[in-house]
Amino acid sequence: MALILVRHTRPLVADDVCYGVTDLDLAPTFDDEAARVVAALPPVARLVTSPLGRCRRLAERVGAAQSLVPVVDPRLREMDFGAWEGVPWSAIPRDELDAWAADFLHACPHGGESVHMLYERSRSAIAEYRATGLSHILVTHAGVIKAVRAKDRYPNAWKSNVEFGGTVRLPLG
Repeated sequence: MALILVRHTRPLVADDVCYGVTDLDLAPTFDDEAARVVAALPPVARLVTSPLGRCRRLAERVGAAQSLVPVVDPRLREMDFGAWEGVPWSAIPRDELDAWAADFLHACPHGGESVHMLYERSRSAIAEYRATGLSHILVTHAGVIKAVRAKDRYPNAWKSNVEFGGTVRLPLG
């Protein structure tokens, strides 16, 4: 048994745009991507999703395939990038990016959420799901997956990449 974290499929947004809590439409490739995700997942006891539409829609597909109703958990939503939401990374002021890099965990130059805040709420959710002893699929975001991997002391967790529709398996213990 395990916790299976699934990153949502590709959203309809340019590759260079900063987005977190922005509720984006899905790319036209959604049906194909969702079918690949569903086919790759083992049966589980529970299905949980971020409240953002790009996750909920995928969770609905997974739920239909596994006869599960997705439960929404706001702790699984992506990081709030505040004033940076919807802005191309190249247009974000250099001094703000430098301030964030200088104190990656706690700086919040965009006025949204710090990485530490993301880490704490992600950690709380994962601890709760692990404590059940049941297998779960958690449909979520790259930021949450990175935070969970950092909590589990995965080397270079913050620099790791999880593809759209990609999965990460975590032991229950």
